[in-house]
Amino acid sequence: MGKTFNTTGICFPAKHYMVDLSGRLEQIARMVDAGRYFCINRARQYGKSTVIYGLSRLLAERYMVFSLSFQRMSAAKFRDEDTFCRAFISRMQQSLAIQGQQEPWPEYMDILAARAADLHRPLDLTDMFDDISLLCAHSPKPMILIIDEVDNACNNQIFVDFLGQLRDLYLNRELTPTFRSVILVGVYNVKNLRLKGQNGGEHRYNSPWNIADDFTMDMRFHPEDIAGMLREYESARHTGMDIAAMSRMIFDYTDGYPYMVSRLCKLLDERIPETDSIPRRDVWTKEGLLAAIRLFLKEPNTLFEDMVKKLDEYPDLKEKISYILFRGTKYTFEIDSRFASIGCMFGFLKEDNGFVSIANRLFETKLYNLFLAESEGHNELNPPDAKSQFIVQGMLQMDLVMQKFYQYFEDITVRGTII
Repeated sequence: MGKTFNTTGICFPAKHYMVDLSGRLEQIARMVDAGRYFCINRARQYGKSTVIYGLSRLLAERYMVFSLSFQRMSAAKFRDEDTFCRAFISRMQQSLAIQGQQEPWPEYMDILAARAADLHRPLDLTDMFDDISLLCAHSPKPMILIIDEVDNACNNQIFVDFLGQLRDLYLNRELTPTFRSVILVGVYNVKNLRLKGQNGGEHRYNSPWNIADDFTMDMRFHPEDIAGMLREYESARHTGMDIAAMSRMIFDYTDGYPYMVSRLCKLLDERIPETDSIPRRDVWTKEGLLAAIRLFLKEPNTLFEDMVKKLDEYPDLKEKISYILFRGTKYTFEIDSRFASIGCMFGFLKEDNGFVSIANRLFETKLYNLFLAESEGHNELNPPDAKSQFIVQGMLQMDLVMQKFYQYFEDITVRGTII
């Protein structure tokens, strides 16, 4: 069976058409070589796990890599230090087994494993990190720790204490052996960790992860990235597509959001040829792409389902997005503002010439449809007057009217529920 486009889980180069990530991986590897501790925070389905998988394989040549995921650690594993430490050590062992790292281990690895297996002696974080420090001192290679899905533990005091131990070792690493680099991966920024107070009281900031370096890499798929993926596809399928034009159009609608790029390509490859509306020769054209976009906006998917949940969870974010869409309200972009930071963190918003903007045309269309559907289904929900953005002090802003007309002219066939 040939390669396919993948939108569920990790992408594997041998099985899937995918963007060449080698340049990104080398850039992250240089941060690891420099001994940096950092967080990779990006929105849902932004390719984080695929990047971590590739990074682990790249680093394994010169480091002992412990690549874990907190997704596999249930809430019960965080109920106390003893339970957490045993589960964490077990995940460390599993990580090495999965990756096939068969380096000869010194006796300190056996000590760590035996400590976790001894149910008669309680374990705490200090004990575990003392043993990890010994392990780092005697490891045949410098040790790297990567933890994916840290969001699952963010509102937990055990996790905060765990970060505190890592921070203490980091600050004293010239004297005490520890991990060469630590990478935490998730949607939420652990540097700005927020914990609920007792009895569900107000949130408070309490994160010891202020030692982390900034991770500013652009992880979007740019037209040249998409073109590289499509060239491999074209060499196998011979569709006759204009690769440069298709890459630019896909980017224009998605702004390089990895899941959206891959999903549109998957629909073009697998679903659109099955329809009667687009001849097979026209699938990888603008007409085919618009058909894929219509299908994408209608189909249930986890990305849009998560978007709806987040808008319900953050009503202020939802309100301001509706004002941007229907009133043309301009909010000055300030990343430290709660509205902008949350919207950017979830991937719904971005900075555009100093103002807050919807992240891409697909999110914009889906949000329009969502707000209008809500207003139609609930009389008490009325979206802001869409005309208000074009009238200032009683005067029609014709330049803005023409700008919007040009921007959305090509989308009329896509946004059928709005026009």
